[in-house]
Amino acid sequence: MGERSLRGSRLGSVSYETERNTAPIERQYAEYRCPQGHLVTVPFADDAELPDTWECKYDGSAAKLVGGAEPAPKKVKPPRTHWDMLLERRSVDDLEEVLAERLEVLRGRRTRAS
Repeated sequence: MGERSLRGSRLGSVSYETERNTAPIERQYAEYRCPQGHLVTVPFADDAELPDTWECKYDGSAAKLVGGAEPAPKKVKPPRTHWDMLLERRSVDDLEEVLAERLEVLRGRRTRAS
């Protein structure tokens, strides 16, 4: 394995490109404020669209863009209960019929036990 290793170069840690004839891209700085009051400044490319929220680097909460529009709330599906899932499989009439059958079975057990 020693024969195949590259010597004299640290792969990925050093760039061999020069910065001659290059200009840095224009930037815009956006400020975000989290609910705890932390102010976070994030650089973006000048032509980038600014997100409405950004993660606070101090506590990880969602920080809102200072001077930006209020972020649109996410659509939340109401939780499905057991009753909702049962109604997807059977009608109320079917359920009443099953209930009557089961009550009859239970009443039969009681009379035999006594």
